[in-house]
Amino acid sequence: MTALTRRRDSKAPEETWRIYFGDIQAGTITRNKGSIGSPAWQWFCGFYPGSHPGEQSVGTAASFAEARSAFESAWRAFVSRRSPGDFDEWRRHQAFTAWKYAMWDAGCRLPTQNTSGRSRCFCGAEIDLRTNERHVYSTHMDTTQ
Repeated sequence: MTALTRRRDSKAPEETWRIYFGDIQAGTITRNKGSIGSPAWQWFCGFYPGSHPGEQSVGTAASFAEARSAFESAWRAFVSRRSPGDFDEWRRHQAFTAWKYAMWDAGCRLPTQNTSGRSRCFCGAEIDLRTNERHVYSTHMDTTQ
Protein backbone atom coordinates (compact mmCIF):
# COMPACT_ATOMS: atom_id res chain seq x y z
CA MET A 1 0.00 0.00 0.00
CA THR A 2 1.19 3.51 -0.76
CA ALA A 3 2.48 5.31 2.32
CA LEU A 4 1.12 8.60 3.55
CA THR A 5 3.49 11.56 3.26
CA ARG A 6 3.33 15.05 4.79
CA ARG A 7 4.30 18.34 3.18
CA ARG A 8 4.39 21.63 5.04
CA ASP A 9 2.23 24.34 3.45
CA SER A 10 4.43 27.44 3.58
CA LYS A 11 1.59 29.67 2.32
CA ALA A 12 -0.86 28.85 5.11
CA PRO A 13 -1.12 31.46 7.89
CA GLU A 14 -0.95 28.78 10.59
CA GLU A 15 1.34 25.74 10.67
CA THR A 16 -0.33 23.38 8.20
CA TRP A 17 0.66 19.97 6.90
CA ARG A 18 -0.91 18.56 3.74
CA ILE A 19 -1.16 14.78 3.87
CA TYR A 20 -0.78 12.85 0.59
CA PHE A 21 -1.51 9.30 -0.47
CA GLY A 22 0.65 9.12 -3.58
CA ASP A 23 -0.58 11.98 -5.76
CA ILE A 24 -3.87 12.46 -3.88
CA GLN A 25 -4.25 14.97 -1.08
CA ALA A 26 -5.77 12.80 1.64
CA GLY A 27 -6.24 15.56 4.23
CA THR A 28 -4.56 18.13 6.45
CA ILE A 29 -3.28 18.64 9.95
CA THR A 30 -3.14 22.27 11.06
CA ARG A 31 -2.46 24.30 14.17
CA ASN A 32 -5.75 25.58 15.51
CA LYS A 33 -6.08 29.35 15.63
CA GLY A 34 -8.96 29.06 18.10
CA SER A 35 -9.43 30.69 21.46
CA ILE A 36 -7.56 29.85 24.64
CA GLY A 37 -8.58 26.45 25.95
CA SER A 38 -9.43 24.98 22.54
CA PRO A 39 -7.38 22.04 21.23
CA ALA A 40 -4.09 23.10 19.65
CA TRP A 41 -4.43 21.00 16.47
CA GLN A 42 -7.18 20.03 14.07
CA TRP A 43 -7.20 17.46 11.29
CA PHE A 44 -9.29 16.62 8.23
CA CYS A 45 -9.22 13.21 6.53
CA GLY A 46 -10.68 12.34 3.13
CA PHE A 47 -11.01 13.61 -0.41
CA TYR A 48 -13.74 14.62 -2.81
CA PRO A 49 -14.69 13.79 -5.47
CA GLY A 50 -14.19 10.09 -5.01
CA SER A 51 -16.20 9.84 -1.81
CA HIS A 52 -19.64 10.81 -0.62
CA PRO A 53 -20.59 13.66 1.73
CA GLY A 54 -20.17 12.58 5.32
CA GLU A 55 -17.46 10.01 4.60
CA GLN A 56 -14.68 12.44 5.49
CA SER A 57 -13.58 12.73 9.12
CA VAL A 58 -12.49 15.71 11.20
CA GLY A 59 -11.17 16.06 14.70
CA THR A 60 -9.01 17.98 17.15
CA ALA A 61 -6.08 17.05 19.33
CA ALA A 62 -3.89 18.56 22.02
CA SER A 63 -0.62 17.80 20.19
CA PHE A 64 0.63 17.25 16.66
CA ALA A 65 1.49 13.62 17.52
CA GLU A 66 -2.07 13.00 18.72
CA ALA A 67 -3.52 14.67 15.62
CA ARG A 68 -1.27 12.56 13.40
CA SER A 69 -2.29 9.36 15.16
CA ALA A 70 -6.02 10.22 14.95
CA PHE A 71 -5.64 11.14 11.28
CA GLU A 72 -3.89 7.85 10.49
CA SER A 73 -6.64 5.89 12.23
CA ALA A 74 -9.33 7.80 10.32
CA TRP A 75 -7.42 7.29 7.07
CA ARG A 76 -7.30 3.52 7.52
CA ALA A 77 -11.09 3.48 7.91
CA PHE A 78 -11.63 5.89 4.98
CA VAL A 79 -9.28 4.13 2.54
CA SER A 80 -10.77 0.71 3.37
CA ARG A 81 -14.04 1.91 1.78
CA ARG A 82 -12.39 3.24 -1.42
CA SER A 83 -12.24 1.50 -4.77
CA PRO A 84 -9.68 2.18 -7.51
CA GLY A 85 -12.46 4.07 -9.32
CA ASP A 86 -12.73 6.52 -6.40
CA PHE A 87 -9.06 7.46 -6.80
CA ASP A 88 -9.49 7.73 -10.57
CA GLU A 89 -12.48 10.04 -10.10
CA TRP A 90 -10.36 12.38 -7.96
CA ARG A 91 -7.52 12.33 -10.55
CA ARG A 92 -9.91 13.06 -13.45
CA HIS A 93 -11.38 15.99 -11.55
CA GLN A 94 -7.89 17.37 -10.81
CA ALA A 95 -6.82 16.94 -14.46
CA PHE A 96 -9.93 18.66 -15.79
CA THR A 97 -9.61 21.55 -13.33
CA ALA A 98 -5.91 22.05 -14.18
CA TRP A 99 -6.74 21.94 -17.90
CA LYS A 100 -9.56 24.46 -17.51
CA TYR A 101 -7.27 26.97 -15.77
CA ALA A 102 -4.51 26.36 -18.33
CA MET A 103 -7.05 27.17 -21.07
CA TRP A 104 -8.01 30.41 -19.37
CA ASP A 105 -4.35 31.32 -18.70
CA ALA A 106 -3.66 30.83 -22.42
CA GLY A 107 -6.61 33.06 -23.34
CA CYS A 108 -8.60 30.15 -24.81
CA ARG A 109 -12.31 29.65 -24.41
CA LEU A 110 -13.89 26.37 -23.35
CA PRO A 111 -16.36 24.75 -25.74
CA THR A 112 -19.13 25.61 -23.29
CA GLN A 113 -18.21 29.30 -23.62
CA ASN A 114 -18.83 29.35 -27.39
CA THR A 115 -22.29 29.21 -28.97
CA SER A 116 -20.95 26.71 -31.51
CA GLY A 117 -19.87 24.33 -28.74
CA ARG A 118 -16.43 24.15 -30.38
CA SER A 119 -13.04 25.50 -29.39
CA ARG A 120 -9.31 24.99 -29.83
CA CYS A 121 -7.28 23.64 -26.91
CA PHE A 122 -4.15 25.50 -25.86
CA CYS A 123 -2.25 22.51 -27.32
CA GLY A 124 -3.78 23.25 -30.72
CA ALA A 125 -6.31 20.40 -30.90
CA GLU A 126 -9.85 21.07 -32.12
CA ILE A 127 -12.34 20.13 -29.38
CA ASP A 128 -16.09 20.23 -28.97
CA LEU A 129 -18.65 19.40 -26.32
CA ARG A 130 -18.61 15.71 -27.31
CA THR A 131 -14.81 15.22 -27.40
CA ASN A 132 -13.70 17.66 -24.71
CA GLU A 133 -13.38 15.30 -21.72
CA ARG A 134 -11.83 12.50 -23.77
CA HIS A 135 -9.23 14.97 -25.08
CA VAL A 136 -8.37 16.25 -21.59
CA TYR A 137 -7.98 12.77 -20.09
CA SER A 138 -6.05 11.27 -23.02
CA THR A 139 -3.78 14.24 -23.73
CA HIS A 140 -3.40 16.30 -20.56
CA MET A 141 -3.87 13.83 -17.69
CA ASP A 142 -0.86 12.25 -16.01
CA THR A 143 -1.62 8.52 -16.05
CA THR A 144 1.61 7.39 -14.40
CA GLN A 145 0.08 7.34 -10.90
